[in-house]
Amino acid sequence: AAAVGSLSPPRPQPLLLPSSSRRVCQDIKKNCKRKKATMPGNQEFPAPCVMGDESIMAPKKHGTSNVPVQANLRWECEGKTADKICNFNRHYAEHSGYFQTTSFVEDAKAAGGEIKFYDSNTGKLLYIAPRGRTLDEFLAESRAHGWPSFRDEEVVWDNVRCLPGGEAVSVDGTHLGHNLPDGKGNRYCINLVSVAGNPSNPEK
Repeated sequence: AAAVGSLSPPRPQPLLLPSSSRRVCQDIKKNCKRKKATMPGNQEFPAPCVMGDESIMAPKKHGTSNVPVQANLRWECEGKTADKICNFNRHYAEHSGYFQTTSFVEDAKAAGGEIKFYDSNTGKLLYIAPRGRTLDEFLAESRAHGWPSFRDEEVVWDNVRCLPGGEAVSVDGTHLGHNLPDGKGNRYCINLVSVAGNPSNPEK
């Protein structure tokens, strides 16, 4: 489970979604239990992972963030679901395989090459993938685990931190997912709704 410091995180709120989006969180408790069962204890992860502390997730103007999610998220991600997971939550996740129900896989294959993933709240760059592997390998690993799965070299560490216990967050307080290391090293299991933002400074 995510580390709990002197500051108590905001209590997760009920996910009130339109009927077309309810399936996103139907398995939320099951996914939470699964992650708790596989999470390491409170520990620091080796470099290049950059550790953070509980102050990052202190209550702010909008849950753990200063702003809500952007109005028009990429890959047809549903805004209300994203806002709950990003800003009023420390443990919950979109349901396993959610990313495959969006346009993400099709768009990724059409684009080819590296894909940039931006904070759904702030638009800051968080991940660039695939790096050190092919797109097919990145998608295959993500499918196998149920969520987009990133490796150390695919993380933009200027904007991402890992808390003791494994919670992956943005430096601005967006809940992203969890670090679930395996035999290959750190593996960041990330909610697509948390990294579906549009860039805050679009490239010209």
